[in-house]
Amino acid sequence: MKLIIGLGNPGKEYTHTRHNVGFLFIDFLREKLGFSPFTTDAKMLAETSTGAINGEKIVLVKPTSFMNNSGSTVQNLLQFYKLSSQDIIVIHDDLDITTGLYKQTFSSRSAGHNGVQDIINKLGTQDFLRIRIGIDKPLVEKGEYIPIEKYVLHNFLPEEMKKIQGLFPTILKTFLTLFALIQKPKEEKKN
Repeated sequence: MKLIIGLGNPGKEYTHTRHNVGFLFIDFLREKLGFSPFTTDAKMLAETSTGAINGEKIVLVKPTSFMNNSGSTVQNLLQFYKLSSQDIIVIHDDLDITTGLYKQTFSSRSAGHNGVQDIINKLGTQDFLRIRIGIDKPLVEKGEYIPIEKYVLHNFLPEEMKKIQGLFPTILKTFLTLFALIQKPKEEKKN
């Protein structure tokens, strides 16, 4: 069993913001894989959807707490399902990656991402897989600099959204490859 956790902020006003790219990908994944509709679990602080990839049970997760408190949701779910940090994949935005690109990392520091840092703090480890989706850094235009905490809460520009949506099928292929590598023990042939 694996948990695929998209990071973002709850509320319609945040739906298309750069910080919510994790939620956007989780919604894309649910639709493409035909998983169950999302249901809210107040105790787990999450919206969840279930399905399977190559026979492996998967729970898609969108925390209902704000980004900087994502760790509580992850901690609750790991305890409930009796899983370890290596059974989760966290999808989130990354300022250090160009929009339209992504990186896959395991056991890396948060690099200033507060949602990831909260997960690391709550779990006491950084040993989990992350899919980091690029959103670029804010540009200085006309001598004005947008602070990062405001930039991540701005909606994607139309051309940025097009790049992000074009990237999602590529990330989906990565997921399908990852889960194809998870092999269940084969029964020994009898002679």
